[in-house]
Amino acid sequence: MNRLEALNHAWFLAINATPATPRWQIDIALVIADDFLYLIPALLALLWLFGDRDQRSAAVRACCVAFLALGLNQLIGMVWMHPRPFMIGLGHTFIEHVPDSSFPSDHGTLFASVALTFLLAGLRRCGLLVALAGVAIAWARVYIGVHFPLDMAGAAGIAFVAYLLVAPVWARAGDPSMRLLIALYRKVLSWPIRRGWIAP
Repeated sequence: MNRLEALNHAWFLAINATPATPRWQIDIALVIADDFLYLIPALLALLWLFGDRDQRSAAVRACCVAFLALGLNQLIGMVWMHPRPFMIGLGHTFIEHVPDSSFPSDHGTLFASVALTFLLAGLRRCGLLVALAGVAIAWARVYIGVHFPLDMAGAAGIAFVAYLLVAPVWARAGDPSMRLLIALYRKVLSWPIRRGWIAP
């Protein structure tokens, strides 16, 4: 574990920005680290409002996987506290962050969960888009000093475990759940549906 942690620190220092880094590079990393997060709800909403049944099913399943994975993250943080780089005086930090456990990354877990679900559901373009955005976020959050590289690797692992746990439940409950959700959606948003503004 000590060797792995030393390697984790070395990777972090190799990626982390410094006071000599041009400010425009740091500003780009800050935008990626914070604002790319909005890609997920926007994409899920678009798939639900304008997609077919398979796309809607993938969006709902991605939500289930992501929520479970983020819940697992909270449990891990309660059991094992891994300090963030700035908590041990390592490297440089360019954004304020609460001093909570760094492992695994919630941002990384969210993107990995959605990307994995989309890819395995056959939504390759959406899955690749989210995966690429997730890689960018993983780099950015290490670059600005709030995560270690292995926090991102752990996020991918947690997303995979969450998918495996959701898959058998979805196989049994997915279809009836989708029928219920679509019926509710059609009732609540019947007015814009009738006008063709969103998919029925």
